Amino acid sequence: MTARLIELHRVLKPTGSLYLHCDPTASHYLKIVLDMIFKIDNFKNEINWVRTNAHNFKSKYYQRTSDILLFYTKTEDYIWNPQYTSYSSNQLKRYKKDPVSGRLHTGQDLTVMGNSSNRQFEWRGSKPSSNRVWGYSLDKLEELWNNGLILKKSDGSPRLDGMKVYLDEMPGKTLTSIWDNISRIGNTSGERLGYPTQKPVALLERIIKTSSNEGDFVLDPFCGCGTAIVAAQKLSRQWIGIDVTHLSISLMKYRLKDSFRLEPKLDYSVIGEPEDISSARQLALEDRYQFQWWALSLIKARPVGGEKKKGADRGIDGLITFIDDQSGKAKRALVQVKSGHIKSGDIRDLVGVLGREKAEIGVFITLEPPTTPMQKEAITAGFYHSPGMNNDYPKVQIMTIEDLLRGVKLSIPQEFVTFKAAKSVTPDSSQISIY
Repeated sequence: MTARLIELHRVLKPTGSLYLHCDPTASHYLKIVLDMIFKIDNFKNEINWVRTNAHNFKSKYYQRTSDILLFYTKTEDYIWNPQYTSYSSNQLKRYKKDPVSGRLHTGQDLTVMGNSSNRQFEWRGSKPSSNRVWGYSLDKLEELWNNGLILKKSDGSPRLDGMKVYLDEMPGKTLTSIWDNISRIGNTSGERLGYPTQKPVALLERIIKTSSNEGDFVLDPFCGCGTAIVAAQKLSRQWIGIDVTHLSISLMKYRLKDSFRLEPKLDYSVIGEPEDISSARQLALEDRYQFQWWALSLIKARPVGGEKKKGADRGIDGLITFIDDQSGKAKRALVQVKSGHIKSGDIRDLVGVLGREKAEIGVFITLEPPTTPMQKEAITAGFYHSPGMNNDYPKVQIMTIEDLLRGVKLSIPQEFVTFKAAKSVTPDSSQISIY
């Protein structure tokens, strides 16, 4: 982590900020590292994100309901756009209805702490206490008085807390370092996509609004399922998202398409994915699991077991679910991925897996061209008839990486539900191309 934070500090603009999310078990260690890299003077806040309520289970410690966001800047010349939240019911009780306009208003203090002699004067029968002074010059006080913006005592003199402010002109309550109005993504949330560490879009929107302006760059070097880049795109920022797994990269691409109809190579670039057979072979040699996740993404198949999957897979590497009749029951296409030596027995094994799992279609993705016996075994498996589409689909389909890179599509009923689709998002302003 230290090496990555050093690099992040290096590329950060002088006006930029860094937010590091961590749980309370690691925040104090990470703060020491950040203090060394960013310097103590550039530490701004330890933000407590209260992400959940206390749960009803027994424990011999106080229940943990919050995570930590460490907020640092590179210099004192950083972007800062204050954010506000809604007033509480108790705060709203302070506002009274103006008898003339009918607008809700309250009084704001006209004095501030201090001992400046030129602000310690009597004005229209009122004077600040010994340790306070007027917050405005005499000319400004008279202007406010003449405009009817000073509340008065019963004797007609100005109240010290008499600066009249109207509720409809107030931006809201100034945001503090306790963020208790953004909940975590619950199991039944419409925002939930199934990624284990998914953050609420509202959390990233707040950070981006506060510390950047439209057109600025937002970098998330641990991008996961892409919440930060979705928030950045929505808020008309330019963005860079980084992740080390091809599973995460695939989820980001699906999410950008579902949310904004953005397509790779047309609207943004993906750097590091195989683009030809040579780079696909290299990925397979380096890490067969990363190759497997990347290959599955080419047909939008969900990896079985996600990133934790290792070892025996019972003949299933990926899964596609679809609905093709009025019953609404999900049906399955099972996927196997092979990067090495292949033979006709692999297809017979896949047919056996389909029978055991009672699945409708099997897909065999191979880096090497299939042999003639393999193709014959696939044809022998027959067809799956879709009642909804009233169409026949090959029961076993062999897809080469070369075919998929050329854009050859899987032959399957079209009602995919493999991944939960992200909701379509309307940007707050005009979208900005990153080119």
